[in-house]
Amino acid sequence: MLTGMRKGNVCGIFNGVLCSLGFDGVIRQAIHQLKYRNLRAIVVPLARLLTGYLITNPVPGEVLVPVPLHQKRLRERGYNQSELLARELGKLVSLPVVDDCLIRQRHAPPQARASSVEERRSSAANAFTCRNHKLQDKQVLLIDDVTTSGATLDACASALKAAGASSVWGLVLAMEI
Repeated sequence: MLTGMRKGNVCGIFNGVLCSLGFDGVIRQAIHQLKYRNLRAIVVPLARLLTGYLITNPVPGEVLVPVPLHQKRLRERGYNQSELLARELGKLVSLPVVDDCLIRQRHAPPQARASSVEERRSSAANAFTCRNHKLQDKQVLLIDDVTTSGATLDACASALKAAGASSVWGLVLAMEI
């Protein structure tokens, strides 16, 4: 089931969000297998879903930027699922992946554990920064696996725009409704 595109000022900073699926059923299981069970092989079919959706619903984008994990979470998990999705998507749509500019500078509990939108926004606020101006004047497609409130995407977009990105669109596999 395609949930469609949300354009405009969804949560504040980013230009809009493209979301291909609802976060339920098989897609929920697939994302959980990827994130928590190290089933990296599922990245290829998930990226193909994103590719098909992006081709059908094009938005301006010159580079793919995965939502970064904090170094502590990256060490625990061993990989960033958003980066894996971005890398595979980049191959399929011939866009470069920039994964060394946007960083998560503050560790926080997983957003899935937050009980309210306000808690999610508070947790994500000022958690991200850009190391440099590599994305100055670039149209960014920000890649993540799931969005709920848009707080993480909004915080990332804020950092990207502060570093000079001309536009930031979120592209997520699933949205929890």
